[in-house]
Amino acid sequence: MGDSTLLARSLVFEEPTEVQSGGNLETKEENSPRCEILVSFRSPQEDEPSLAEAGAAPESLSGMKTETQPSTSSLADTSWSGTVIFDSVPGSQTLEDKGPLTWSATSWTSEAQVSAARVAEAQAREAHAFEAQARTSQPKQISVLEASAASALNQKPTYEKVQMTEKKESEVLLARPFWSSKTEYILAQVGFSMKPSCLWRFAYLWLNSGGCSFAAIYIFMLFLVGVPLLFLEMAAGQSMRQGGMGVWKIIAPWIGGVGYSSFMVCFILGLYFNVVNSWIIFYMSQSFQFPVPWEKCPLTMNSSGFDPECERTTPSVYFWYRQALKASDRIEDGGSPVYSLVLPFFLCWCLVGAFMINGLKSTGKVIYVLVLLPCFIIVGFFVRTLLLEGAKFGLQQLVVAKISDVYNMSVWSLAGGQVLSNTGIGLGSVASLASYMPQSNNCLSDAILVSVINLLTLLIFTSFNFSVLGFWATVITHRCCERNAEILLKLINLGKLPPDAKPPVNLLDNPTSIYNAWFSGLPQHIKSMVLREVTECNIETQFLKASEGPKFAFLSFVEAMSFLPLSVFWSFIFFLMLLAMGLSSAIGIVQGIITPLQDTFSFFRKHTKLLIVEVFLLMFVCGLFFTRPSGSHFIRLLSDYWIVFPSIVIVVFETMAVSWAYGARRFLADLTILLGHPISPICGWLWPRLCPVVLLILFVTMMVHLCMKPIAYMSWDSSTSKEVLRPYPPWALLLMITLFAVVILPIPAYFVYCCIHRIPFRPKSGDGPMTASTSLPLSHQLTPSKEVQKEEILQGDETKYPSTCHVTS
Repeated sequence: MGDSTLLARSLVFEEPTEVQSGGNLETKEENSPRCEILVSFRSPQEDEPSLAEAGAAPESLSGMKTETQPSTSSLADTSWSGTVIFDSVPGSQTLEDKGPLTWSATSWTSEAQVSAARVAEAQAREAHAFEAQARTSQPKQISVLEASAASALNQKPTYEKVQMTEKKESEVLLARPFWSSKTEYILAQVGFSMKPSCLWRFAYLWLNSGGCSFAAIYIFMLFLVGVPLLFLEMAAGQSMRQGGMGVWKIIAPWIGGVGYSSFMVCFILGLYFNVVNSWIIFYMSQSFQFPVPWEKCPLTMNSSGFDPECERTTPSVYFWYRQALKASDRIEDGGSPVYSLVLPFFLCWCLVGAFMINGLKSTGKVIYVLVLLPCFIIVGFFVRTLLLEGAKFGLQQLVVAKISDVYNMSVWSLAGGQVLSNTGIGLGSVASLASYMPQSNNCLSDAILVSVINLLTLLIFTSFNFSVLGFWATVITHRCCERNAEILLKLINLGKLPPDAKPPVNLLDNPTSIYNAWFSGLPQHIKSMVLREVTECNIETQFLKASEGPKFAFLSFVEAMSFLPLSVFWSFIFFLMLLAMGLSSAIGIVQGIITPLQDTFSFFRKHTKLLIVEVFLLMFVCGLFFTRPSGSHFIRLLSDYWIVFPSIVIVVFETMAVSWAYGARRFLADLTILLGHPISPICGWLWPRLCPVVLLILFVTMMVHLCMKPIAYMSWDSSTSKEVLRPYPPWALLLMITLFAVVILPIPAYFVYCCIHRIPFRPKSGDGPMTASTSLPLSHQLTPSKEVQKEEILQGDETKYPSTCHVTS
């Protein structure tokens, strides 16, 4: 072939935008993104035979209307160059590709070049086809531009469909769903963070870890570490339009394994989380009886008397261990699932599945009820408990502060772990929920708002708890004084105590005050004789006996409810509140599992209902392990000792991905473009400097505390009918280490994978905003990678689309 022939052609990319209106998808052609590509090609050198001269006919370009029969060829020797200029429409709707979402988004310019390369390949094939036809049938060569101009004069502009991939099956591009309103999104984030276990654990730590000192440390840690990290996860998920698994592979490919780790931790949490909800449903079903079964001991089989095992303890403790959990004495004891818990456990998964089966459209509506209903119940309970006897004493304990605990590193580590647990960072659910918000949404204000609502809920719930516990301690102390008075009278009548030890007869008005005033006035030798026969009744001591963990709600709180008038009604309302909180948190946890699977596999995006059913069945079957008699001991092992360690490691790598791999300043600059207003640079200082240091100190402190103090669990000794504190066996600690290693393994494994395949550590600093998704607006993307099965580029009229992107030579 002679001199190099310069071939040029103009393509216009027009993609109609699908917007969601009232839950339906509508096609909107106005303001749709348009991409005009001008590419120049150069034919091979003279000493290299061209494809046409070699007789190789290039393949016909599917969807392109040409006047020739192209032949197959390769463009290995064809060179092209170009630049990309983007001008997208702010606020336009995002398109979601239904193909497999395994392509990597390194930068918007590089993807534009990939798209231009594909168009170049198509145009070169067409050019060689024209050349081949010119040599064989015409004495004069016809350029591509001339042929295009002649075709344009003879017919009206038509939309030509260019097939961009090798697979024949076409995929329908659907818009990624959005939350119907920002209120639904905020409530979803609040509902996810408002876990019942976090509420009663926060109240227990406030009571036993310094009082107001612990609260002050928690608030300080929340706004110093919690809010910035919550903002980081929200911003990552929202800007990348990806769930917790894929978002970190886009930001920092070498740290992409952290998404798989968070997915595994979220899955393990979901296995046992609904078991706690099944306990709540079981108690709800029993609360319709009068009196409630945890108020009195059950009768024996022949109804000759009360169960002797229950008489040796309290009815509430007996009901919790022997009837609700059917708990084993040791964690080593196995057994089949407790049948009385299997049905409530299955019902919990059915409820969560019914709420999520229709996607965000149904989930958003349910969230209103599941989040707002507990808030109204908490406020109503708080007002009611203020009128109870002993509520004032409980609120007085609320404001007690132990200044010495401010210097206790153990208290700081407990507060930091509680911040991670309450905000839910490190599980991937926050990023998954945020990925369904527009990229221009102000996620910084969302993070602050969610944290403030969470904090206010904790404060109100803790105040309500302390009021109820004050009432509970008062009633228990009154009964203790009355029982002691009866015992002393019997001993005096039997002659075992002198008459001087006779207690007051009338204790009805205020048993505790009257009894304690009498006891304080006794001579020392009489007081010693009395204490050998009866226990001391002290309201402060009783108040501090509130149980830890789930027993805080299912023992102390339930027993307090049984003392109220209309105990059946109050018990049902209380468990309804806990169930609504538990279900809203379960929805957030499952969303952190469903969204990454849909983002990774296109099949699951097309069959969402099938995915939800499969995930729920899998988690139900696996979760049956925790409904066994020893299941509660494993739940305590995972929730109290294990889950915080992988969460800390995951969050540390997330901050490394944004701060060091991608660049904190660059990330904030990209968010400034997306949000349309500047963001305070303080986050750019907290992410790379303060947050990783605080998290690593927290991790080391917890590890040292775990090694110095053996982990233990409270079990039931059926022989003595008492609670016994038992240490976890060595294999339980080995189980924790193994699970930790398994969930963290994807991080180094993905790092090695990136090294082998020479994937860059970080995107180039000269690239544009890193907002990769299957959608076009604000993300500056042209086409996905080869694994997207089929995509159509519409070519035609340029006057209808004001937004353009140009690839020019």
